[in-house]
Amino acid sequence: MSPQIMQIKTLATQNYLSFCSNKKSKKPFIKSKIKGLKNSTGRNSTGKIVSYHRGGGQKKNYRKISFDRYKNSIGIVTTIEYDPNRTANIAAIYEFIDKKYLYILAPKNLQVGDILKSGINAEPKLGHSLPLEKIPIGSFIYNISLKIKKEGKIARSAGTFAKLIEKNSGFSLIKMNSGENKFIPIDCFASIGIVSNPFYCLRAIGKAGRSRWLNRRPIVRGVAMNPIDHPHGGGEGKKSGLKLSPWGKITKKKLLPKIIKKLKKNGKSKLEGSLL
Repeated sequence: MSPQIMQIKTLATQNYLSFCSNKKSKKPFIKSKIKGLKNSTGRNSTGKIVSYHRGGGQKKNYRKISFDRYKNSIGIVTTIEYDPNRTANIAAIYEFIDKKYLYILAPKNLQVGDILKSGINAEPKLGHSLPLEKIPIGSFIYNISLKIKKEGKIARSAGTFAKLIEKNSGFSLIKMNSGENKFIPIDCFASIGIVSNPFYCLRAIGKAGRSRWLNRRPIVRGVAMNPIDHPHGGGEGKKSGLKLSPWGKITKKKLLPKIIKKLKKNGKSKLEGSLL
């Protein structure tokens, strides 16, 4: 995977940088695993904004991915595809036993035509899914489940992995990218390898429009908003009062004696609410 630098035609694209692979397909191979995705980012069921600076974005289709690879199966990799809903790449697999297609998270260095196995009897090789009890100590693993026969929850984004450090009678100890150590039941499943697309963190957006494609709206200061939108809004010019969160809680400052007197004049209910 090599960096792709866009030819400079405008000032907006002079800083654009992305990492792509020519072997990656953008057209979905398994159409039965795809469904439409309704975009309601940043809003609740009534349509009100509950998370600021979210919304918009490109129209996407959701790919249903199998994170629970605990059944005994053998499959072959047919394609490696781009998924707009996640940072990592996905792989389409044909299972010989069940005679069906499915999507899984693609590990680094996975190629079309590779044979993948899962289950108790699987060998500890790249992309294979097996219990932590059968994985050698020191191996890099991803898509780790926290409960027996459940979906993988840990190390699923691009370039992430965990390291198996220790195994006891009932639990195994893994070290995550953040440096945190976590105990997990030894019968839980994990896949061997590192999640694909490891250079995703080095990309450069290049222009504001690309952020809009990713459901990211501009970040607006509270002082620039209207009074109904934020406690800092309104006023004449750049006037702003007490530092408050969007929900009216005191932030960035401790309760000084002057502030306490001011709040007591306005009412005890506001003082009690700010201390919560």
